[in-house]
Amino acid sequence: MATSSKRALWKGAISFGLVHIPIALHSATASQGIDFDWLDRRTMDPVGYKRVNKVTGKEVDRDDIVKGVEYDDGEYVVLSAEEISAAYPKTTQTIEIESFVSIDDIPFVYLDRPYYTSPIGKGDKVYALLREILHKTNKVGVAKVVIQTRQHLAVLMACGPALILNLLRWSDEIRSWEDLNPPARGPKGAGLTDKEMKMGEQLVEDMSAPWKPEQFSDSFREQILALVREKAEAGETESVSEPESHEHKDGSAKILDLTEMLRRSLDKDGKTTRKPSGAAKSVTKTAKSSQGKRSAGGASKKAASKDNASKDKKARKSTRSTAKKASRKTSGGRKAA
Repeated sequence: MATSSKRALWKGAISFGLVHIPIALHSATASQGIDFDWLDRRTMDPVGYKRVNKVTGKEVDRDDIVKGVEYDDGEYVVLSAEEISAAYPKTTQTIEIESFVSIDDIPFVYLDRPYYTSPIGKGDKVYALLREILHKTNKVGVAKVVIQTRQHLAVLMACGPALILNLLRWSDEIRSWEDLNPPARGPKGAGLTDKEMKMGEQLVEDMSAPWKPEQFSDSFREQILALVREKAEAGETESVSEPESHEHKDGSAKILDLTEMLRRSLDKDGKTTRKPSGAAKSVTKTAKSSQGKRSAGGASKKAASKDNASKDKKARKSTRSTAKKASRKTSGGRKAA
């Protein structure tokens, strides 16, 4: 059994007739399922969820999302946030009991989620009075209650030393069993003989035992946790760190990298826009040094390129001059001949 929680989820009062019982509401259950997180097997980075347009496959900004209700096949009615907010029930801090009914009249299929209630202020005696009456009469109080802007149907029932508020499903949420064609009720209607009934009753009696919930457990959860412990003790673990995010006015998250930090620290001329400190000084100094080396290297290359161009020009000029002289000599020799 999970550890009980003393943290109050809600504070209000139970009310019926002129009776007013101040109470606090506490969670009566704790989820014990295995929480499998998504990880990228290549980098062991956590994998999150995105709001994606199912047609284009592109991510959709939060501001571009509206809420709609499907009215017909493929036809939606879009509702604004104001229209939805106006439809919320008025929040009250009261569990208003509307009637008392026999606990046997409420099928288990209606039971949804239980909460413990505890008396606060000077409500102990009235709390105990209602608890004892419900125990004695085998009745429950049917009530409506608003929790976190949502209205619920609920039953207030006595269970041991506590009064439990169990939220119910609404009647239109319960599916009918008529289409399942169950056998008719009653031994005769179902075609059962007296001998079959006696043998069945004897078998149930032989297998009967006191209710001990601790004897039952989730074998899948236990096996997974045992496997996790075994691997952890053998050192088979992976380090996973959440990416650091920064909230902006538009609600979106932006991850700053080193390039962005340098861009903000340096202006176009390579000078700092503000006096850096600590690690920023070291980064700026390194950036300046690297930029200076690149500038010096670039100047040397430019000078060498200019010198080579000058030499090439002189060589081409010398070659043209020699060719002209040779041409004049050849022409003179031909004339003499």
